[in-house]
Amino acid sequence: MARKKTLGPTDRELAILGVLWAKGPCTVRDVHEALHADADTETGYTTTLKLMQIMAEKGLLVRKDAGRQHVYRPAVSEEKTQKQVVGDMLDKVFAGSAEKLVMRALAAREVSAKELKRIREMLEKIEGA
Repeated sequence: MARKKTLGPTDRELAILGVLWAKGPCTVRDVHEALHADADTETGYTTTLKLMQIMAEKGLLVRKDAGRQHVYRPAVSEEKTQKQVVGDMLDKVFAGSAEKLVMRALAAREVSAKELKRIREMLEKIEGA
């Protein structure tokens, strides 16, 4: 049976997007260096270049020519991408159940008091609406 194609960004694409969301528009070299600053494994520059070219073709990145360099920026905001990825996961893994998603998220890792406070505030806002 053929595998369903993933609609959202892959893990490697999300890593590149993360660099661009944090730093703003960058060249391939800037992104490549940021990705490998703390990494134990290193991929080649041309791998990063090819992945970013594919991301531009997919509409995930926008490329602007700046002389001999190409400067890339995300085509979509971090928030919009997060909503898409969470929505896909909600449908695929949790059968559309927001309750199951939230319960697993809270059980998966320790949640700080600050995060719990913000979650409570959000729930109160939703209940009041």
